[in-house]
Amino acid sequence: MSEIFGNEKLIRSQSVVARVVAGETLIVPIRGKVGDLASIYSFNGTGTLIWKLLESPKTVNQLAVAVVQEYDVDPVQAARDVASFAGEMKAVGLVEVPASVALAGD
Repeated sequence: MSEIFGNEKLIRSQSVVARVVAGETLIVPIRGKVGDLASIYSFNGTGTLIWKLLESPKTVNQLAVAVVQEYDVDPVQAARDVASFAGEMKAVGLVEVPASVALAGD
């Protein structure tokens, strides 16, 4: 799993389609202009909050603060959980480092 650092900005991948169905966010990767139905991802409420926030570039720290505010959970645990979740999403291609941020870091 790739390590996600608190200051690295992430954004949703443009290679996915997401829909909210029955209170859960379903995400389907698009490969070769076709939905990859064998790789559908489902997010609960916390994952849906994070997914919505990633409409614009956010750091893991910003995401963790939003989770703490929304769910009144321990900040240290939230930071760990969000970093892990973000790392998993990045590893499977659901999120990416925005191009403008990646170019600025080169």
